[in-house]
Amino acid sequence: MKDIDFTHLDIVKRYKANYSIPKEVSVSKEMVLQHWALERQLTDELLNSTKENRWEIFEKCYTELYHELAWLNTIVHASINIPLKIRYRAWTDAIGPVPQKIYEIGSGKGTMISYLSTLGHSCKATEITRERGGKFLNGNNDVELGNTDGIHLDQFEEPESYDVLLSDQVIEHMHPDDVLEHFKGAFSILKTGGRYIFSTPHIFTGPHDVSKVFGSPTAIAMHLKEYTFKELSSIAKQAGFKNVTYANKFSSEIDKAKIGDVIKKIGVTEEQQKRAIGAIYYNLVTLSENAIALMPGIKLKKAFAKALHKVKFFSGNIFLEVTKL
Repeated sequence: MKDIDFTHLDIVKRYKANYSIPKEVSVSKEMVLQHWALERQLTDELLNSTKENRWEIFEKCYTELYHELAWLNTIVHASINIPLKIRYRAWTDAIGPVPQKIYEIGSGKGTMISYLSTLGHSCKATEITRERGGKFLNGNNDVELGNTDGIHLDQFEEPESYDVLLSDQVIEHMHPDDVLEHFKGAFSILKTGGRYIFSTPHIFTGPHDVSKVFGSPTAIAMHLKEYTFKELSSIAKQAGFKNVTYANKFSSEIDKAKIGDVIKKIGVTEEQQKRAIGAIYYNLVTLSENAIALMPGIKLKKAFAKALHKVKFFSGNIFLEVTKL
């Protein structure tokens, strides 16, 4: 990887902002540099892994990351004090009524899957390393826990056994060569009519990993690839999924009242309203994405994406729902 001149940047301030670390929490320049150096080293190992040793390398690298940088499990996102009901509203809206059998890929500390279990869903959390997963969910009898490679899901679960699969900020960490296989595995373990709901950062508003702190125009750390709506929609369809739609149907990205009132006049059900709103917004963001893609150079693409995001014509976060029919 090429060297980046970041001497003009306040990397501690940028680091705390990027990782939602409270102002009063002490973070040193040495900590930030350690994080940067380790991720760059591990990124090389991850990208150079083979199909045969991928799980072994990924488990080793992520175990090392969270062991060496223990603060990633403690102070990162510590300034997010939003009540869980509000924080995960977009997900609960997309998931729908209780009870459903839910499988989460890359559960991290298990905050979301634990919350969903309190609502009455049957939940399973998974992670590639116990440094990130199991140590936080031990003793939680409402959530089943498993370790997987996150890719060959059909090797860990029975076919057609789940109603809903979830992943939040996970796909960007996968080796790009494995993403289609990941979607095929997801398709296999979903019941007919089941849905895979996933969220991942958009490349046009990135980078979203530690590369951003150091002023890189693109992700060159452990976000191995950041995607577009078009890319992930195409991959999901290749894996067999249908009905690709925007999942966050009632978020601030869409004015629910205005759009909902229009759709109600047509005389459709509430569930049909949700799907219609998701389809409308999906078409809007993909049209915007096509326009952004025509811009020359990543800097201009990012500026145009930011402008469209401000007027709610674009989303900096890919949040899609795909269905197994």
